[in-house]
Amino acid sequence: MADLEALIPTCGACSRLRRYCHEVAANKVKRYADWDYHGRPVPGFGDPQARLLIVGLAPAAHGANRTGRLFTGDRSGDFLFAALHRAGLASQAESTASDDGLRLHGVYISVAGRCAPPANRPTPTELDRCVAFLRQELALLRELRVVVALGGLAHAAVLAATGSARCVFAHGGEHPLPSGRVLIDCYHVSQQNTFTGRLTAAMLDAVLKRASEIAELPRTLL
Repeated sequence: MADLEALIPTCGACSRLRRYCHEVAANKVKRYADWDYHGRPVPGFGDPQARLLIVGLAPAAHGANRTGRLFTGDRSGDFLFAALHRAGLASQAESTASDDGLRLHGVYISVAGRCAPPANRPTPTELDRCVAFLRQELALLRELRVVVALGGLAHAAVLAATGSARCVFAHGGEHPLPSGRVLIDCYHVSQQNTFTGRLTAAMLDAVLKRASEIAELPRTLL
């Protein structure tokens, strides 16, 4: 897994995305003017013995594209890690930098697309090119039992990576995967969903509780 995490930032398969990540890193917003942006594809991170995998869409331009760690440094991550902390799966409720001391227990975090995309929307071709990385993570996470897909595009990426038959995304829906693992759908933790109430803290807590039950993942206060 360490080798894969080191390989992913070197990927140059999608020229549009590489240009965009570089431009964002070069033209920083004022509030992050003193940051040295990551500006490259972002690898997954977490517990290599994870029983639970959480798959998002893609890095945020001034979140993971800046910090180099998924869901780190943006509001979506604040919402996600607060829930993981409540569930006893994260050592802290906030994630601000790659060296902030955050540790995950029994959980690994990944994404469908590794580069921050313009308008937060990677193209189907770009997502197809990233499936191999997710497929490798699924193979390396040998203790994995449950995958939580945050949003429809993450749901589709998991199906593609596992060779699963097509099924419809539905919040809270559960779908068997060919390996015997289970896919659980959840609305994405984006501000578009959390600020409007489409996804509440209680709804995310319920998904993580169900995922932990299926994975037989004990609550551990780190």
